[in-house]
Amino acid sequence: MDFEVRYTEAQQQFRSEVVVWLDENIPEALLKNDEGFHVSYETYVDQRAFGRLLGARGWLFPTSPVQYGGGGLDLDSALVIMEELGKRGLSLPPYYDSGGVLGSVAILVWGSEEQKAALLPPIYKGEQRTWQLLTEPEAGSDLAGVRTTAVRDGDEYVLNGQKIFVGSDHGADAYWTLAKTDPDGERHHNLSWFMVPDGAPGLTVQPMHLIGGSDKNTVFFDNVRVPAMSLVGGENNGWKVASTHLDLEHGFRSDSILNYRGKQQWERLLQHCQAVDEDGNRRLDDPHVRELLAQAYIRFETQRLWGLRNYWLSSATQERSYEGAQAYYFEKVTGMWLNRVAAEITGPAGLVWTPGLGVDAGQLGRGLAGTIGGSHGGGTIDIQRVVMARRLGIGRAQVEAAGTLA
Repeated sequence: MDFEVRYTEAQQQFRSEVVVWLDENIPEALLKNDEGFHVSYETYVDQRAFGRLLGARGWLFPTSPVQYGGGGLDLDSALVIMEELGKRGLSLPPYYDSGGVLGSVAILVWGSEEQKAALLPPIYKGEQRTWQLLTEPEAGSDLAGVRTTAVRDGDEYVLNGQKIFVGSDHGADAYWTLAKTDPDGERHHNLSWFMVPDGAPGLTVQPMHLIGGSDKNTVFFDNVRVPAMSLVGGENNGWKVASTHLDLEHGFRSDSILNYRGKQQWERLLQHCQAVDEDGNRRLDDPHVRELLAQAYIRFETQRLWGLRNYWLSSATQERSYEGAQAYYFEKVTGMWLNRVAAEITGPAGLVWTPGLGVDAGQLGRGLAGTIGGSHGGGTIDIQRVVMARRLGIGRAQVEAAGTLA
């Protein structure tokens, strides 16, 4: 059975246009970049500059409304752009922008017209990188238990609290967050959703260096004042707003659609197994190694196809249920499994640089450590199981509805 996307002649002509434009505009340094989770400042500058070029053309957020700076393209045309970027080792956006990818949809769904006109164009045009601030020291998977507060004071809200495991390196231009606006209110009905500009007095960002080579941050709010317009979706309605970006994060993210990073990992393994060692042997000639490679490829293809399915479900506003959590769960467990397979196939050679492996010293070790941390991001593996169960109605009288995406 063939699950591949089929394109019209007009869409293939559009692909030719995309290829020419990308070849003319992608900085050469980005094509050669293989820095993994940690990105040098020089690379980050190139990523942001390229993002602004994409934004000016409407291709940074290609399916988003034109009136706010998006491209207004159909689903297949947007997929063409993502495919061609993926072939060049890049994603859309070409830099870490979890807040923009997820939060912009929440603003589009729940924001007022004034808020959309003010908050969306900087994101869509690549002028602003936005991080999500959700996890707290005592509230991560149990997101409704956040303790950060937001108290109304005239035309402003005053925020106090702490968020952890935030963003990446090199900072952000704005943040969105959940805060408690009714401390005595009913759980899930006492939260509000805010946009906060970087540099606001009382806001402090402190780097966190984690295992696996990734960098996160702790963000402190100390009497941070934001205008009332920063409240999106209405006071104490933050959980409904969050249901939108949480559904996107759980398996409907644009960066999970094609899984080019997983494909690159598999291709490195294949390259390593095809190389002839000093004794004239190839790992690929080992039946067990071939079986592991085949299993890895099958898992990669499954993840990619589920990503395509979810992209269509979310973008075409089709009925959704457990599919996002299912794909996110599979992505997490597959990441850990693939790294264990890589360690088994490469052996000690995977921990140091060797000809034929094509990775720098320690990359496999960082990958193994990184997938452990990655299994917690955006909700743990167990949380994905819980979401799937609730969406299927297991153990509950009422089936949990999917979050609103449009």
